[in-house]
Amino acid sequence: MDLKIAARMTAVIAVGAGLTATLMAISQQQGPEETPVFRSLDPGGEPETKDARTELRRCRDLGAEALKDQACLKAWLESRRRFLKPSQSGEPAAPASGADQTVKP
Repeated sequence: MDLKIAARMTAVIAVGAGLTATLMAISQQQGPEETPVFRSLDPGGEPETKDARTELRRCRDLGAEALKDQACLKAWLESRRRFLKPSQSGEPAAPASGADQTVKP
């Protein structure tokens, strides 16, 4: 088989595969992407935690306007404080960067 014919056949197959993939992608229904909803498995909890979750959900639903809402800023600050609090196991917290560590011989 001649090299030119083989190259043309390869090009035709590649173009055909590309067109087929494009037509399949176009024919699929494109709907809005669903956001996963994470729900707590434990319905109980402290009342202030439930209130905080409700406030955080409200702020999430506000979108960009939440950046101007003082209640949202306060809820985010409290959430970060609870999430980043040191462990209660008695072990000292790890340093934030390697620069704080000293090597002892």
